[in-house]
Amino acid sequence: MAEFRCAAASRERGDSLAGTASTVRRFLLLEHPGPWGVYALHEARLPDGLGDRLIRDSHAAGVRVLLIRRPGRTPAGPTRVFAAHTAGEQPWVETALLDDVREVADLDLAALGRDQSLGLDVHPDPVLAVCTHGRHDACCAERGRPVVLALAAAGHDVWEVSHIGGDRFAGNALVLPHGLYYGGLDADSGLELARATAEGRLLLEHLRGRSSLPMPVQAAEIALRRHLGEHRVGAVCFRGATRRDDVVTARFDIDGLEHVVRVTTRHEDPQQLTCRLDQTSPVPSFETDVLS
Repeated sequence: MAEFRCAAASRERGDSLAGTASTVRRFLLLEHPGPWGVYALHEARLPDGLGDRLIRDSHAAGVRVLLIRRPGRTPAGPTRVFAAHTAGEQPWVETALLDDVREVADLDLAALGRDQSLGLDVHPDPVLAVCTHGRHDACCAERGRPVVLALAAAGHDVWEVSHIGGDRFAGNALVLPHGLYYGGLDADSGLELARATAEGRLLLEHLRGRSSLPMPVQAAEIALRRHLGEHRVGAVCFRGATRRDDVVTARFDIDGLEHVVRVTTRHEDPQQLTCRLDQTSPVPSFETDVLS
């Protein structure tokens, strides 16, 4: 009997990507060449106490800390760090090179949690990171690594990243500063994603959602974009939502015109959603209706 793989099972079921991005407004990406273990900040070979401090401070501030590394073997050197605020119409990402990884403890995560700059250098280009965290879930390595290798071979600026969520949608990618989650990627679609990102476009067929938005609103934005054929990254502005039981009504602005999308959350039969954990969880899905 073949070993269970959550990504293959998800594709066989036809799980929808839309509305499945982790809900995160603020990220800190810290370069660490690995190994990362199963739980990166707990088990990566960081200096004593640093991982625990990052966990404590980031939880208090509402910041998601991820580890990143360049594809392949890279020589030791300064440590790259990115801080990103993904919400609103002007998300941002800034960066610095640290002489010692311990210096990350000096960054004011509480300020980032208040959506304030850390005083690092503005990073003008998108940050593209692909999950390859195979110790956390085998699918992340098996499906993520070919994407990274194809991007690196083509000369794209790409990072490997630790677990970002949604193992069953591997290969998964995160694009900052907008907090865009993509899934179901392979080498070819990864290259297409890099081209679209460089041109300020979304790759809608692989978009899981915008991490600053609640999951039903993520699904609403994607449905609206598909309805209108709108691919521009910053074109759709979220204006608010109301909820009644399992129904969310979301309002968006595009070029000064209001659009309304109704989303009904459905709960499908429980399934095993990761390779590593032999347990089942309900599979949410979203039924969308573009009203205007």
